[in-house]
Amino acid sequence: EPSRLRILRLLATGDLTVSDLTTILGQSQPRVSRHLKLLVEHGLIRRWQEGSWAFFRLSRDRDYGELVLSLLETLDPVDATLQRDDERLSGVKHERQRKASAYFSANAQAWDQIRSLHAPDVDVEQALLKAVGDGPFRAMLDIGTGTGRMLELFAPRADTSLGIDRNRDMLSIARANIDRAKLDGAEVRQADVGNLDVGRGVYDLVVIHQVLHFLDDPGAAIKEAVRALAPGGTIAIVDFAVHANDRLRDEHQHLRLGFSDEVIRDWFLEAGIHDLSVQAVEPNSASTGDGEEALVVKIWVARDPRIEIAVSAASSEVA
Repeated sequence: EPSRLRILRLLATGDLTVSDLTTILGQSQPRVSRHLKLLVEHGLIRRWQEGSWAFFRLSRDRDYGELVLSLLETLDPVDATLQRDDERLSGVKHERQRKASAYFSANAQAWDQIRSLHAPDVDVEQALLKAVGDGPFRAMLDIGTGTGRMLELFAPRADTSLGIDRNRDMLSIARANIDRAKLDGAEVRQADVGNLDVGRGVYDLVVIHQVLHFLDDPGAAIKEAVRALAPGGTIAIVDFAVHANDRLRDEHQHLRLGFSDEVIRDWFLEAGIHDLSVQAVEPNSASTGDGEEALVVKIWVARDPRIEIAVSAASSEVA
């Protein structure tokens, strides 16, 4: 069916909504929804809900994914209808970028104020990459993905990656950044960090970057993250060491003023993980230009012990 082939071709470029597809295809919403329903039922595409919006993308199932890609390769790229689809798709993504830029600009000053309190982002990111290791990682999960920066940072090391966030405005920014960086293996989805619906034991890298200080119950979020961790996988938390800057609580909604190594270690122990390493990224000075206390960024990295346990058990049986 020509319209369904066009839909599959469009979804190969990333996540799109029903509204996006009706705009591009020039068809009514009921007709597009009917096509999408059939494609979902047959496993060729996936659907998930974000508030009142539904997003669609190609299935990552190995058999169906390869089938769809082989079908798309047979299409004529200079076909007039497909070229018109591409032009309208560019318009949809341009509008996505415009809205993301507007939201970012409206909040940039607050984010810049916080960045000025700690070491440069590039220093933190390099320390995080070193602490986590080269991989490669089959699947990565970024909890509280925000702008999607961690997805972009780890793209060279992760085959596929999923960023989750409960804020739809931030997800719009992340989608725009994924489009800009052409991260074919990355996607984002709305979800609550306290109740992840992403599969258990799936991800061999889980990152929680500057998220815990916003949460009522960070320990529960760590437990959820550990449940998503594949045997032998790695989980990395980036957040602030304990500090006394009340302005972050009053003006930036930080519920926690940093974390001690002991508290993070206890939460990991409760989640069943004992192997924890800690690294501090010190600020350039003890205070900022405004006289505020500069913040120390901590990187806590833990590894799931289940493969080690299995190997030890196998060795004992051989002995």
